[in-house]
Amino acid sequence: MAERDRWALWLPVAFALGIGLYFALTVEPPLWLGFAGMLAAVGLFAAFRHGPRGPALGLLVLALTAGFFAAQARSVLVGAPILEKRLGPVWISGEIEALEPRAKGARLTLRELEIARLEPAATPLRVRVVAQSGTDGLRPGERVRLRAVLRPPPGPSAPGAFDFARRAYFQRLGAVGFAYGAVRTAPPPAGSENSDTASFVAAWATAWAGLRADLARRILSVLPGRAGAVAAALMTGERGAIAEADIAAMRDSGLAHLLAISGLHVGLVAGLLFLGLRLAMAAVPPLALSYPIKKWAALGAVGGAFAYLMLTGATIPTQRAFLMVSLVFLAVMLDRSAISMRLVAWAAFVVLVLAPESLLSASFQMSFAAVIALVAAYETLRERHNLRGAMPGALRRAGLYLAGVALTSLIAGLATAPFALYHFNRIAWFGLAANLLAVPLTGLWVMPWALIAFCLMPLGLEGFALTPMSWGIEGMLGVAHRVAAWPGATSVIPAMPILGLVLVALGGVWLCLWRRTWRLAGVPVVLAGLLSVPLSDPPDILVTGDGSLMGLRGPDGALVLSSAARQRFSADTWRRRLGETETSVWPKAGDGTGDWLRCDPLGCIYRSGDHVVALVRDSRALIDDCAVATLVVARVPVRRGACPGGPRTLDRFDLWRGGAHALWLEEGAVRIETAAQYRGRRPWTPKRGL
Repeated sequence: MAERDRWALWLPVAFALGIGLYFALTVEPPLWLGFAGMLAAVGLFAAFRHGPRGPALGLLVLALTAGFFAAQARSVLVGAPILEKRLGPVWISGEIEALEPRAKGARLTLRELEIARLEPAATPLRVRVVAQSGTDGLRPGERVRLRAVLRPPPGPSAPGAFDFARRAYFQRLGAVGFAYGAVRTAPPPAGSENSDTASFVAAWATAWAGLRADLARRILSVLPGRAGAVAAALMTGERGAIAEADIAAMRDSGLAHLLAISGLHVGLVAGLLFLGLRLAMAAVPPLALSYPIKKWAALGAVGGAFAYLMLTGATIPTQRAFLMVSLVFLAVMLDRSAISMRLVAWAAFVVLVLAPESLLSASFQMSFAAVIALVAAYETLRERHNLRGAMPGALRRAGLYLAGVALTSLIAGLATAPFALYHFNRIAWFGLAANLLAVPLTGLWVMPWALIAFCLMPLGLEGFALTPMSWGIEGMLGVAHRVAAWPGATSVIPAMPILGLVLVALGGVWLCLWRRTWRLAGVPVVLAGLLSVPLSDPPDILVTGDGSLMGLRGPDGALVLSSAARQRFSADTWRRRLGETETSVWPKAGDGTGDWLRCDPLGCIYRSGDHVVALVRDSRALIDDCAVATLVVARVPVRRGACPGGPRTLDRFDLWRGGAHALWLEEGAVRIETAAQYRGRRPWTPKRGL
């Protein structure tokens, strides 16, 4: 019965495990399965309710099955048409739901679509199109017409890699593409007005998206350079205008979290609003003496935080931060003290109930990992750490602040590093130093001026606040570029297997949620998860789902690509997952790379150990290559009987069915994994044979 007060913290964990179990399946389970599991859990709770641990066990099983059912139900509710194959160029008309400015043009998310050559029943609810001209002056809510090429949301670039198609399914995004020519405004379709709940929600989202776009334009008109792009990101969440060099510097210096609206930004906005409102009301004696101005200020801070949440797009970290801030100020209004770890646990529960698929996102995992680790660490240190009287007045406060920033950065960095490894394959080694300089600058200078700019915008005077805000942003970017330029600032690490991530997450939760010494049992579990990285075996051959890009491991283990121009996203993904920063390209026809790779206009021969692999570009190579190869990988169809002698063959149709392939050339055998094997038959996967 020890630590009974912490048992409730495991209910959101069990709920998350149920969601994870649903997404781990390779076949879509029947909808009744999750509901039946919940009924069974209720029966278990009733049967053992008088035992010492029966009720707790029953609640945990109920939470797990509820998470499974929530993910099932969400998958059914968001179901929408998905484009089955490439389409276009075709004419598209639709209403702009979101507009994300880019260095050139913008990326448009369109809804209420009319697409040529598509029946209404097969038309996606949303499409996302990149347009390079005609986007100036557009805003969400306008209807536009453009000519574009559309394709289904792409699947993983390698087995086990990020599945954009799954995320697109839960966003009800049925196609992606690019526009030809300029985007033009169009009249709304006849009879399009309606007043149902879905339309109200869409109008609400469109209104905030329009405000976001307008504010971003106003900010960039005052600050047209890189400082304006970062200011727009901090104030509206729109990061499309930030230069790639600045994004890379922020990432490599460990400061990328400052560009993503999260707990730091929401907490600063709410805290500054609370302080400002309370001081303003305290300056009016009749108001301060007769009314609960502290509670009024708390209510105003929650309202301001909600507006900031909606303005910045309500991302997962922002939702978590808003929920926690709201609960803290609710405790203020009710004259209660908030329990920090319970705040985190129930914030996670609410986010997962609303969007179970967010469990798989990097933003959810990194956001909650950082907060849980910070709360656990400060709970432990609260009774043992006391610097009162160690230094006089202002010096003591400054020292405590810097120590807090350093400790917070260290703990958050350690907690999020495994998740950054899994999703981004990158470590910023000097993030602590960069955060010690940039976080105080952001909190004490940049964000206060951002809040002042918000207040001045109705008067058209935001320039008076944006200008000093830009000075702080330039300093923050200067720190990022300087630290990112240090030798060895970042390392690219090979991909962590999903089992390793699960072990890290479970071990970390065990370590943070308990208080007694048995919490330390989570440490070896975390270490086991981290050890999965150096113990993993990289593939010898990688092939995209259409065969247009192939990658080989050379004798030195380096990745060699068939092309430098094709499938750059896939090439970057392979490079990161193998822990490499540079790759070379296959030799030209007639050239060779020693004895292990030789090419001609029809294909290449790759030798590794006792394996001879024919990499075929043209079917005319099959006669000669099949005679010497033990394995044939062809980007063209291979007819039955075209390869006499029986070498194992992967052709264009195998790649089409299986998606991206990874091959291991083991002694006397070839092991093959495909993206389709990882994805299974789910609502977001193509309806193809495995």
